[in-house]
Amino acid sequence: MAYSSHTSRFLSAGKILFFLVFVISSCARMGQPDGGWYDDTPPRIVHTSPGDKSTEVSGRKVTISFDEYIKLEDATNKVVVSPPQLEMPEIKSAGKKIVVELKDTLKSNTTYTIDFSDAITDNNEGNPMGNYTYSFSTGERIDTFEVAGNVLEAANLEPVKGILVGLYDDLTDTAFATKPMVRVARTDGRGRFIIKGVAPGNYRIYALKDMDNDYKFSQKGEMVAFSQETFSPSCGPDIRQDTIWRDELRIDSIARVPFMHFYPDNIVLRAFTATQTDRYLVKTERQDERKIGLYFSYGNDTLPQVKGLDFNSEGAFVTEASERKDTIFYWLKDTALVNRDTLQVEIQYLMTDSTGALVNKADTIDMFPKLPYEKRQKLLQDEIEKWEKARDKAKKRGEPYDSIMPVKNMMPKIGIPSSMDPDRNIIIEVPVPLARLDTAAIHLYSKHDTLWYRAQCELRDVPGKLRYYELRAEWRPDVEYSLEIDSAAFEDIYGTVSGPIKQGLKVRSMDEYSSLVVNIGGVSDTLSVVVQLLGSSGNVMKQVTMAGGVAEFYYVLPGKYYLSAFIDRNRNGIWDTGDYAAGLQPEEVYYNPREIECKAKWDLTTEWNLTALPLTQQKPAAITKQKPDQEKKLRNRNADRAREKGIEYKPKQ
Repeated sequence: MAYSSHTSRFLSAGKILFFLVFVISSCARMGQPDGGWYDDTPPRIVHTSPGDKSTEVSGRKVTISFDEYIKLEDATNKVVVSPPQLEMPEIKSAGKKIVVELKDTLKSNTTYTIDFSDAITDNNEGNPMGNYTYSFSTGERIDTFEVAGNVLEAANLEPVKGILVGLYDDLTDTAFATKPMVRVARTDGRGRFIIKGVAPGNYRIYALKDMDNDYKFSQKGEMVAFSQETFSPSCGPDIRQDTIWRDELRIDSIARVPFMHFYPDNIVLRAFTATQTDRYLVKTERQDERKIGLYFSYGNDTLPQVKGLDFNSEGAFVTEASERKDTIFYWLKDTALVNRDTLQVEIQYLMTDSTGALVNKADTIDMFPKLPYEKRQKLLQDEIEKWEKARDKAKKRGEPYDSIMPVKNMMPKIGIPSSMDPDRNIIIEVPVPLARLDTAAIHLYSKHDTLWYRAQCELRDVPGKLRYYELRAEWRPDVEYSLEIDSAAFEDIYGTVSGPIKQGLKVRSMDEYSSLVVNIGGVSDTLSVVVQLLGSSGNVMKQVTMAGGVAEFYYVLPGKYYLSAFIDRNRNGIWDTGDYAAGLQPEEVYYNPREIECKAKWDLTTEWNLTALPLTQQKPAAITKQKPDQEKKLRNRNADRAREKGIEYKPKQ
């Protein structure tokens, strides 16, 4: 079939038009390379000024140039200059450069390191450069020793992130409180630190949550860690195994890589905050119009004296103090004073002066309630009107009603679980101090077969808790009980009494429980060791003291548990923190790394050597709240694309 010249020209024009559309479409997709390779190459340093590891440097400005545009993330927290700079250095990134300008005068014959950690990535793809440290020396040589380890919170072995770790070549006990650190680093999300550029010599090491940026322990509220031991850094050749991944699922090869191993690299510091013993008045308040609250930083057996300046305060208060005597409530007994919106009082108390001595202090304070009297009366009137409406409706319907608004009874809070463990007790909390408590009006009955019998019980104060009472009894498994409290068993200081209370409870059967016996090793039997059974979130479920190398837990409900322990050196039953000034380390804490599963009707025995593993390997990851920082890795999108194409992809080395 023959084509005319006109038709031929039309087809040629169509081909040209199709080609132009294809080219334009391809250009429009240049930013989204469908099927092409991604840039997975991290930034590379092309020049530094002064040169990395230069000696006899006198300038305080450092410039680092890269082969592509870069980003510097969170320089304030991630970039650490050592020796520490009392005046913060200026760190800027722009385009393909990072510029660091030191503000402090340079020390002679000193190695300076600028540790960028993982803060440097490329601008487009976010490919991490990896941990990078730049160094130079003002003397003739570069110091290259490194010191590494971990900082854990002493109370619970949680990794401490972002705490300052520093070295002192002054080995006296006073150096930490009087001089800045010599070399420093910060911990990462694992609590891991590496101090670089260390010179030969003898050192002591400390950790500090430096609140005032002076690189020394100058505030009592700062978290610290210290070691009495000294060490000398060293190094030697070593071999490590590096795994090379072909992609996220397949290993390409395992290489044996020689490297220089620096020691020590396993230092463990246990950080703590010392008990605040300086005494000062934190705040005063009158949230509840019936009481005045005083809150102190630290307690004292000599309670403050509160004197009324615009009312007679003699015999006006019922005083309550917390177990530590740092919180004191003064309940107003006279309702006329309760109804006043302003009470002017003089408070005389002991406080710590600048020399650390306790001195007398007097403050004059106007105490105002949270709700003024007028608002309280309005709320009361609203309540009366609500009751009157309910009474009138009952009248119209011919239902029985009270002609007088009933008086409100005191409402004690009674903590009774629906199913109770035999080793628990009932807790009763009252909202206001009591003027009278009639224990004869409290009755406990137990059910045997179909009959109810009187059960022995006693009511005691709960140590350390205000207005808490514990009802103790011999709770027998698989038995029903009825707690019955007569009217007016409790009467508060305002004459308000409790109403009748009746509540049933059932103690669980023994078939619902497990028991756990832990044979403790690694410590002397003469030590007092408190062992704790922890729930799935790390909360303490039960606590016992080791006896004869054994810790026994009874009435354990089925579930998964963990174990922790601490050496109770002063035998007070609680974990105690340290004191740097006294050279006192916090009490040692240990964790069993294994999860323990308890099953109903099973008796389980397990062995636990407290010191078999380093502290850094003890706390189970499931109950560790401080998780490691997410490592920045080269993106594996090219490996994914290679799998899509059915070809092998090997990243650039």
